[in-house]
Amino acid sequence: MKAAVYRAFGAAADVLKVEDIERPEPGEGEVRVRIAFSAPNPSDVKARAGTRPGVVKPAFPTIIPHSDGSGVIDAVGEGVDAGRIGQRVWIWNGQWMRAFGTCAEYISIPGAQAVVMPDAVTLEQGAVLGIPGLTAAQVVFGGGDIAGETVLISGGGGTVGYLAVQLAKWAGARVIATGSPRDFDRISGAGADVVVDYSSDTLAADVIAANNGAMIDLAIEVEFGVNIAMICEVMKPNGRVAIYGSALDMTPTVPFGPILFKALTLDVVLIYLQTETDRTHTISRLHAALTEGALRIPVQKVFELEDTAKAQEAVEQGGRAGAILVRL
Repeated sequence: MKAAVYRAFGAAADVLKVEDIERPEPGEGEVRVRIAFSAPNPSDVKARAGTRPGVVKPAFPTIIPHSDGSGVIDAVGEGVDAGRIGQRVWIWNGQWMRAFGTCAEYISIPGAQAVVMPDAVTLEQGAVLGIPGLTAAQVVFGGGDIAGETVLISGGGGTVGYLAVQLAKWAGARVIATGSPRDFDRISGAGADVVVDYSSDTLAADVIAANNGAMIDLAIEVEFGVNIAMICEVMKPNGRVAIYGSALDMTPTVPFGPILFKALTLDVVLIYLQTETDRTHTISRLHAALTEGALRIPVQKVFELEDTAKAQEAVEQGGRAGAILVRL
């Protein structure tokens, strides 16, 4: 089969190559999926570039990148119902703690990691449901029902933030999002009631004003270190802060006093380690939103396998208004 591979850290154009390698056979409890689309994420890019702290070489001699993807099951291993052959599926954790991810014509993976898609969900949409979709659903729904609450979503123009805006609005919340002015129309189009400039010098006051002077029930935070002081100002007592990133400040100073005296819950989300109970719940919510037409997953560009390096470069550049896919 053809696959994109790398064997050393470095720039995408230098280390990512397309090669013919042996097609995997499904082991016990596994299914083999013929991949339709593979979706690179920032985490895949960082892993290939070798920018994770303390990691000095790839974990495996040969790596096929990307954890997210979609396709059709074409074979099953021992202990798996043969009726699964032909199912349209999307994949989570395809390359988490594994050498071979989804950027290949085939992947063999534990059956639970190949999720059957509702008829209304396209293969393009399914390829984006792993890291971005599950993260968005977990930060929105991980604390319970949010109907009637006010949700502050940091970075509503990013992939996770954009999906979270739609999910929160679908769930009956009032949504305030932050973003760059260039993304205001797109974020509003996703359902945000109010969008404020994330770079404002008076961001906390802007958020409170956007909520008619009231405090926030739930904050969804992509830059915890940068925004924690603002979050402490705007949150209600006993509020929840769902944190899925802090790239600009990975060693933040945490103002414990305001957090303590508001009894805030800091809920750190790393979707690779999602519990089975949470994953089952978030999958059901994602599928329901898609089936009801409440969740749009825009795709910015589709690359061919031979251009996997360019696909990863597009993710690195940022500023996207949709997902990047590799077509197999």
